[in-house]
Amino acid sequence: MPRGASFGKDPGLQARMVGTLFALGLLYVVFMGVLFAALGNAGPVIIICLVFLLFQYFTADKLALRSMHAHEVTPEQAPELHALVDRLCLQADLPKPKVAIADDRMPNAFAIGRSRKSATVAVTTGLLELLPPAELEGVLAHELAHIAHKDVAVMTLASFFASLAAMIVQNAIWFGGGDSDDDDGPGLLAVIAVSALVYAVSFFLLRALSRYREYAADRGAAVVTGRPSALAAALVRISDGIERTPQQDLREVGAVQAFYILPPRAKSAISGLFSTHPSMEKRIAALQKIETELQLGRTA
Repeated sequence: MPRGASFGKDPGLQARMVGTLFALGLLYVVFMGVLFAALGNAGPVIIICLVFLLFQYFTADKLALRSMHAHEVTPEQAPELHALVDRLCLQADLPKPKVAIADDRMPNAFAIGRSRKSATVAVTTGLLELLPPAELEGVLAHELAHIAHKDVAVMTLASFFASLAAMIVQNAIWFGGGDSDDDDGPGLLAVIAVSALVYAVSFFLLRALSRYREYAADRGAAVVTGRPSALAAALVRISDGIERTPQQDLREVGAVQAFYILPPRAKSAISGLFSTHPSMEKRIAALQKIETELQLGRTA
């Protein structure tokens, strides 16, 4: 591991996170305006939705870990795993997150949390059984890079924004449907139409950010460990391991699949604009380029 290496800052990622949050914020201001104009009793709907979303935001990490049957482990329970995390955090001057293990045959890992202080790095039992130490270190460095870049918190917040339109329109129909005035029909139709547009724009913005953040985390991990090839090898092993995982196990990961190092259906996932991750081939090509840069001494 290179002395003094750190995850650093990725200007491209920072710009995309700010741009995504600004665009989503502006989008939802417009949406709220349409909602108030279309529905006279929109206030209670918005309050209920916001309270629920705040509850989700502050409990999302716990709910996600519980859904994946993950539990926090102590250094005594998982000494080798903690030792790797300790070394990486010390090297990169990063506060140590909580460490968890998910009882899952599918090899994978993810980081979740609203901030560095509340962050958790989780790995599955399948991953621990599959990867040798050098490759496991690369995966853990990738997840720690997400925490260092703060993109986990941004993705968590932005994901709740994306669900707001669907929640509001569902409750708007419930609350607004009770009135018998004929004027309510066009108002509700306007809300539904605008909410569909809001969700579509949010969908593509989030996926664009999600794909870029994977490249940024790969690069951060490669620089900190000094071994891009180890992370590339880990991605290949994880992809092959996912292919061998029973479909029933893959269907149980919906809550955090966007946060995984590889999506549950890594080789069969829809690519392009609809994907939450870049293709494995593109990520490996980028890591190979970083390997060359490191060998030539050009990487900061």
